[in-house]
Amino acid sequence: MNTVKKFLKDESGLELSEYAVAAALVVAALVTAFSNLGSAIKAKIDTLRTNIG
Repeated sequence: MNTVKKFLKDESGLELSEYAVAAALVVAALVTAFSNLGSAIKAKIDTLRTNIG
């Protein structure tokens, strides 16, 4: 219980390493999202090309 109180009272800012980890997670999420989006767009264009031609 004492550890929880200590954690809640902690007002120190994030360290540089914590910011780096957070930034890396954001970048990884963006890369994954754009990769999946690109694959979906390519599949849709291929479907349209097949239907038109």
